[in-house]
Amino acid sequence: MNFFKTHAATIIISIAVIVTGYILGHSYLSKGKPDPVISVTGLGEQSFDSDLIVWRANFSRNNMELKQAYADLNNDVKRVKAYLKSKGIAEDEIVFEAADIQKMYHTEYDSDGNEIGSYFTGYNLTQSLKVRSKKVDTVEKTSREVSQLIDAGIELNSNAPEYYYTKLAELKIKMIEEATKDAYNRAQKIAENAGGSLGGLKTADMGVFQITAENSSEDYSWGGSFNTSSRRKTANITMRLEYKIN
Repeated sequence: MNFFKTHAATIIISIAVIVTGYILGHSYLSKGKPDPVISVTGLGEQSFDSDLIVWRANFSRNNMELKQAYADLNNDVKRVKAYLKSKGIAEDEIVFEAADIQKMYHTEYDSDGNEIGSYFTGYNLTQSLKVRSKKVDTVEKTSREVSQLIDAGIELNSNAPEYYYTKLAELKIKMIEEATKDAYNRAQKIAENAGGSLGGLKTADMGVFQITAENSSEDYSWGGSFNTSSRRKTANITMRLEYKIN
């Protein structure tokens, strides 16, 4: 007892040194080791119907006289506009672009295939039009019935309709929420199966936003695909989350 009293200070200092050495040694061994984390990827997916249609077409007139070619083309413009309006398409949904004018020539060749001359065959005027409407059914149906204009003497070249969705911003937010929730549930399940618990979120990265035709084998693009040929589409996005593990 007298020994302890005499050397108490020394003993306490020695114990403190040992404890401090243990703490510092443990800290040194742990230094540079990353905290345990888990990385997971969640998917958000949504199918939807397009609510905007864009349909493009063009027609042309030929004549030796430019003035007459213009007159014929303008007459066709009026007939096409009247036809579209009769189908339920509003005038403000129809856009006629500036006419394209080309001088046409016929080239003659000899029996050996050498060019021997050319002569002017007239003017070709092409008129392009675009219909942009939310009346998807109406425009879609009209685009399939243009043979009625062809029968009336207007050589209308119709392109396949393009389909769009005007609420993509809202849809994207909803899908990000879905993908984040999916990733969180995956991470929580993995942590539980490993005998631990999920800690705080370290990082969150959003993947590429893709829109493809529904139920298709359409390839994804590195920069994000954006299908416009199908009315019914499927959009998807991924979220990569990294959590700490307790």
